[in-house]
Amino acid sequence: MSGTLVLNASYEPLCVVPVRRAVVLLLLEKAVVEQGSEALVRSERLTVVAPSVVRLQRYVRVPRRTRVPITRRAVLARDRERCAYCEGRADTIDHVVPRSRSGPHAWENVVAACARCNHRKADHLLTELGWELRFTPRAPHGPVAAVGHVRHPDWEPYLLGWGDGAEVA
Repeated sequence: MSGTLVLNASYEPLCVVPVRRAVVLLLLEKAVVEQGSEALVRSERLTVVAPSVVRLQRYVRVPRRTRVPITRRAVLARDRERCAYCEGRADTIDHVVPRSRSGPHAWENVVAACARCNHRKADHLLTELGWELRFTPRAPHGPVAAVGHVRHPDWEPYLLGWGDGAEVA
């Protein structure tokens, strides 16, 4: 298991932490287990079921940014690691309107792309190549943007309704 989903007392997704940090929160009685996993965490005197989802006992007010910063990892997560041009596995990002042609570095202009499509597109506009985007890129929103690209099937019930910002058609 790669991590544990941490929920606020209001069941709002906050972040993903390492399993070890989640166990510490449980031992300090700052959190309760919402869903466990099959793995065990062992110490010299204690064996604990590794939590998959924990909920904080007290509500934590988290200041939110008005916009999520644009990073390679965030763009790949938003686009579910699929190329916006060929739907292959994406490993890089691309500006739809190239920056060399005054394209902004904004969520609405940045998409995930495979190396092949990114190289073929170069600094051309989509109309010049006859290409189309498979979806309209938008900025991710809501608390699920903080969870990022790491997902686990156990987390889906807790993430539903919070919007993941991936508006893939």
